[in-house]
Amino acid sequence: MNPRELDIEDFDYNLPDELIARHPLEQRDRCRLLVRHSDGELEERIFCELPELLPCDTLLIANNTRVINARMQFHKPGSGARIEIFCLEPENPSDYERSFASTTGCSWICFVGNSKRWKSGGLTMTLDIDGREVELCAERIAKEGNASIVKFNWNDSSVTFSSIIQAAGEIPIPPYLNRNTEQSDSQDYQTVYSRIEGSVAAPTAGLHFTPALFESLKAKGIECRELTLHVGAGTFAPVKSDTVGEHEMHSEFISVEKDLIEKLAESKSTVIAVGTTSVRTLESLYHLGCMCGQGIIPDEVPQWYPYSADHPDIPVAESMKNLLDYMRSKKLDRLVASTRIIIAPGYKYRIVKGMVTNFHQPKSTLLLLVSAFTGGDWRRMYDYAVQSGFRFLSYGDAELLL
Repeated sequence: MNPRELDIEDFDYNLPDELIARHPLEQRDRCRLLVRHSDGELEERIFCELPELLPCDTLLIANNTRVINARMQFHKPGSGARIEIFCLEPENPSDYERSFASTTGCSWICFVGNSKRWKSGGLTMTLDIDGREVELCAERIAKEGNASIVKFNWNDSSVTFSSIIQAAGEIPIPPYLNRNTEQSDSQDYQTVYSRIEGSVAAPTAGLHFTPALFESLKAKGIECRELTLHVGAGTFAPVKSDTVGEHEMHSEFISVEKDLIEKLAESKSTVIAVGTTSVRTLESLYHLGCMCGQGIIPDEVPQWYPYSADHPDIPVAESMKNLLDYMRSKKLDRLVASTRIIIAPGYKYRIVKGMVTNFHQPKSTLLLLVSAFTGGDWRRMYDYAVQSGFRFLSYGDAELLL
């Protein structure tokens, strides 16, 4: 099957508005869980029962990214027109860690709302940070495709950009929730293990986990590990082209510690990914290792690289060894790269043997990923979920695919 020729209309389904969860359940781990067993059998369970559903040799891997307050509202001097600046990714410095730690200013690639009303000049707002009055200035310095590069400066060098954006912005909940951000979202839209700032959308499959559930997993002997993929605004965007081949995937930052790659190289465990972002990162690791074997610098997985004729189909252990050799040669303790990988029917999974995920939008790349994993069985699962009244999308119920 050539994934480029797939008709996106074949991945459409009717999602009744009343099934879109506008808020999460009060108890995160009490949502419904639709289990698709390896033989295709469907079973309804509760999410807190996850430990008894996973194989004993499971290596459970989750994305520890943290959603930033990426949406900032400025008012133009004079007219008072509201200008929304939505931070997407750092531009200078381009490293997330350095950008958030900056105390002298930084620039980001941003979407600008009401852009026509901001033709020139700077926008300012006054912030209260730890009892200090700080003035933030935003200046648009260039265009970047359909986005803009915005430079941020502030008048207190003891304050980091991390503190600035925390005070100035708000959590950017998905547009399909059709409501404004509420105070509760600042906690509800973060996983309990989120710690590495950088995402503009949550890895929502992880929202169901609680400290008590992790204790239950530990008691069963299930090993839990972390990686980082900073979720971009394009992750949840529907495919608008007629065929998958015409869709351009966005790039997302990934970071993986060396000891996890060593574990993947040696492990006979069943790798279960928490969420599609963890799936994309793990599968991208395999392809980055393949690139190393071809003498290609492992800095970004191109969108169609996994399907190319010259892609080497090597064992996972060999791919991970290639990565480790590269990291040792560069004296790296973690691998930082980006990925544009698109996982669609026709894709061969290399590392991931199971996944925890939510129910995704019609005609989305995330639905393509699920279809690729289940051998095209997504429609039967989604028909069952709709008919059974499961809650959909970011704050909805979950699936376990084995």
